[in-house]
Amino acid sequence: MKDISKLLDFRPSIKVVDATLRDGGLVNDFYFTEEFVKDLYETNVKAGVDYMEFGYKADKEQFDVSKFGPWKFCNDDDIRKVVGDNDTNLKLAVMADVGRCNYKQDIRPKSDSPVDLIRVATYIKTIPAAIDMIEDAKSKGYEVSCNIMAISTNQESDIKAALDLLGKSPVDVIYIVDSYGSIYPEEMARVADIYTAAGKKYNKKIGIHAHNNMQLAFANTIECCGDGVDYLDATYGEMGRGAGNCAMELLLGFLKNPKYSTFPVYQFLEKHINKLRADGVRWGYEHPYLLTGQLNQHPRTAIAYTKENRKDLVEFYKEISGQD
Repeated sequence: MKDISKLLDFRPSIKVVDATLRDGGLVNDFYFTEEFVKDLYETNVKAGVDYMEFGYKADKEQFDVSKFGPWKFCNDDDIRKVVGDNDTNLKLAVMADVGRCNYKQDIRPKSDSPVDLIRVATYIKTIPAAIDMIEDAKSKGYEVSCNIMAISTNQESDIKAALDLLGKSPVDVIYIVDSYGSIYPEEMARVADIYTAAGKKYNKKIGIHAHNNMQLAFANTIECCGDGVDYLDATYGEMGRGAGNCAMELLLGFLKNPKYSTFPVYQFLEKHINKLRADGVRWGYEHPYLLTGQLNQHPRTAIAYTKENRKDLVEFYKEISGQD
């Protein structure tokens, strides 16, 4: 049974991670205004958020720099233009995808970078490559986390094997990632038990990154919080790929730590998130994303459906479900 004190009591080990620029950048190809990024940084500081993820460390040989905003690549100098010396309690993070990042060249030693945390993203099949990236980042002086993506498509035995491999690595935090937004809270509780057991065995922290295809991102995040998961990802206005993520305004309103403040969050939502929606930037819960979540599928088909402004929902259902 869930320890109710983990839901009702203040837990200093909890860390809130803002993923708006990174996951939200997947919606608009990372074309955020300088004002948006600066205000987001200052809002995180005022709101008491623990980490701000600036975006990806994408390989410029693989991705055309002219087709993306700067936060696809997260040059240290671009980050410094926003944060200066970052004389705050807010720590800075970037994500490095296995196979999509020239990490040995583009991730410089921590002593030369404003970044504190490298978030390695991997699938189970690429865990060995992820461990190489983890070891490289640790050797350079960073905190390191690892996101195991799309776990809803993997067997429990494979997940446990991956956790054992990561547990023996120098990674600091291992993330549960519901990439397809297809996991229900009852299932998430079992997943959290598996991850937290590995965390206790290997002395690792556990995190949760949830997607909102079935409107369960917040529910699954607080489910994990109640099960002892400490690192909680969220985005402002739930901005993120497809159906989006756990909403920052929901999460901070739930947590009992007095250091968190929701007032600056609503100021940011009014000034920036509402404007993005008014300008036609599209994300969040919609029926196509619900369908991919229920079918445990990558949301790429739903993303294409919405971009094409299709209205034939029944035909889309038939296409992705295989029904005639």
